[in-house]
Amino acid sequence: MRQVVLDTETTGLDPRQGHRIIEIGCVELLNRRLTGNTFHVYINPERLVEVEAIGVHGITNEYLADKPVFTTIAKDFIEFIRGAQLVIHNAPFDVGFMDTEFAKLSGLQSSKTEEMCSILDTLGMARQIHPGQKNNLDALCKRYGIDNSHREKHGALLDAEILADVYLLMTGGQTDLNLSGKNSGEGGAQLENIRRLSTQRKPLKVVLATADELDEHERRLDLVANKGGSCIWRQ
Repeated sequence: MRQVVLDTETTGLDPRQGHRIIEIGCVELLNRRLTGNTFHVYINPERLVEVEAIGVHGITNEYLADKPVFTTIAKDFIEFIRGAQLVIHNAPFDVGFMDTEFAKLSGLQSSKTEEMCSILDTLGMARQIHPGQKNNLDALCKRYGIDNSHREKHGALLDAEILADVYLLMTGGQTDLNLSGKNSGEGGAQLENIRRLSTQRKPLKVVLATADELDEHERRLDLVANKGGSCIWRQ
C-alpha cells in the first residue's frame, strides 16, 4: 500500500472566500514504512495572506512573492499523490482547498481529490479511539510520546512528518525507515525511528499540608461529624 501523509498551509480558513494554498508538505509511506520520499513546495497565492494566518504558520506575503503559482506545481503535485491513500488530519479542510485549486486548472479529467486518491482522516480516527479528549496534533503527540518540541509554528512538511509518526503509532506501529526497499524484520512493529519524548523526567514535586492546614481540616471534619455527616477520612 502506498500512502501519502499530507498537510497544507493557507491564506485563511475558507476557500469559498477566495483563500488559497500557500504550502504543501507530503511524506510517503510504502507498506507502512517511511520511504524518505517527500513533496514540499511554497506557493504564491496571488492574494494577501491574512494576518491571523501568518500568526499561525509564520509565512509572510514577502516570502511568497517570488514563489511559483499553483498552476506551475500542479502537475508534479498530482503525480505525487495520484493513486495513493492520503492521510490527513482534519481532511475536509485540506481537501476543500485542494479541490478548489484543482477546479481552477484546465485539462483535468476531475477536480475532485477523492477521484484521484482515497482519503483517510486521522482526526476522525482519533476521535473514535479517544472520544471526549483533545485530538489536535499537539495533543496526540503528547499522548503518544512523540517529540514535537521543534514545532514552534505550523509548517506543512514538518506537520506531515509528525502526523506520519502519530498515524503509525495510533494504528499499531511502523517498520523501520527502509530506503533500500528490503525487508528488515517481521511483524512491522519496529518503532525506533519515531521521535519519542525523553523518559528522563524530573520527579514530581510533592507539597505537604502544613500543621495549620491539618488542624483546620480536622476542625472541618468535627463540624461535619457534629451535624451527623459521615467523613470518609475518618473511616
